[in-house]
Amino acid sequence: MTIDTQLKALIVEDDPDVAESVSLCLQLRWAGITATVSVEGGNAVDLARTESFDVVILDINLPDISGFEVLKRIRRFSHVPIIIVSVRGSTKDQVRGLDMGADDYIVKPFRPADLTARVNAVLRRSQLARADAGAVEPETRTVISGRISLSLANDSVTVDGKTIELSRYESRLLHMLMQNEGKPLNTRAILDEVWERRHSDDYLISTYVRRLRDKLGDNPPRMIVPQGGGGYRFVSPS
Repeated sequence: MTIDTQLKALIVEDDPDVAESVSLCLQLRWAGITATVSVEGGNAVDLARTESFDVVILDINLPDISGFEVLKRIRRFSHVPIIIVSVRGSTKDQVRGLDMGADDYIVKPFRPADLTARVNAVLRRSQLARADAGAVEPETRTVISGRISLSLANDSVTVDGKTIELSRYESRLLHMLMQNEGKPLNTRAILDEVWERRHSDDYLISTYVRRLRDKLGDNPPRMIVPQGGGGYRFVSPS
């Protein structure tokens, strides 16, 4: 699948040097891209509502409202891919952004190749999602293992008749584990599949695993079992 070179990007960044750097990175990768810069979050929301963008690059620290608020408002009316690019690199902030609907989270300073790779990944996922819309039967969007039923259509899991809402990445992580039932998965494989990242971020994975265990009542762990040397294995509850 090829990605259209006539892309439109919205860069929400109040530092002109960073905005220029991001714009240049995108232009070097996609020569025909049109990059619009907004220094304020409120204006960015208005732009996202009135114009059609292929990707949004979003800073968190903005002069009027936070990037998290921008993300929340845009997600009320749009599924446009959004990548947070911020100096705030704590796992708490990353999980918050991803749970609120960001498609990826990059910590400043970043390498140009990393930024373009992440943008390419979210664009590819977006195109695949549009291509698959309406083509997938509802039953194929449900994965069942023992007493657990995972619905990918609405990101929820049912355990012993009780339905629990999941975040997008909790759902993707559980799906990968269930699809590989009984098979040990290392953290690199999980990052590649769930977050499409090539660098190690074990703490991010352990945070999501802990949240999944809490929601599934898997304490002590009997379903999402840790593996020696790192990684996890899913064991179907009988």
